Amino acid sequence: MYKINEIFYSLQGEGYNTGTASVFIRLSGCNLHCAFCDTRHEEGTMMSLPEIVEQVMQFPKAPLIVLTGGEPSLWIDDDFVMGLKQMTGKRIAIETNGTHPLPHGIDWVTLSPKTGIGDSGEVPVVLTHCDELKVVYLGQDLSQYDRIETTHRYLQPCWVSDEQQCCHNMQATVQAVLDHPEWRLSLQTHRILDIK
Repeated sequence: MYKINEIFYSLQGEGYNTGTASVFIRLSGCNLHCAFCDTRHEEGTMMSLPEIVEQVMQFPKAPLIVLTGGEPSLWIDDDFVMGLKQMTGKRIAIETNGTHPLPHGIDWVTLSPKTGIGDSGEVPVVLTHCDELKVVYLGQDLSQYDRIETTHRYLQPCWVSDEQQCCHNMQATVQAVLDHPEWRLSLQTHRILDIK
């Protein structure tokens, strides 16, 4: 059984797969408590894998399943990933904070560390390789992410409800990308489009 917050169909709004029609499986709970978290992920319903697959297959044309949260790695395992792939025929992506090892069989890993890499007193990031590294930019030293092996590096402005602060965060992130062109800008296009 898996604790599911919601399952919905939308476009991936961030990072490399922006614009891809996807079924999102949001798992409940997280091992971090980020002040800027924009997701109410604590609630959930216990569901079996066949029940999850039944909901996912209401959207048969979607090529991608995105496991998100909270922190999905708290719940999933090899059996979950392989069963989901076999029963749906879809590619599996995950958005993770990187503080737990991941099961085998995931097709695309988006690592979005919310704690510093190797900082004492914080939950350590254990992943060292991913398909894309997507960092919420808060002015932190970007050199701490150099040890992460990845093909794509994205900086994303931190969204907050205060419009003036959001604008400041956007400008700071744009400048950071200009100063560090090995990174690319990622925008939360689902917010711009006002979709889920």
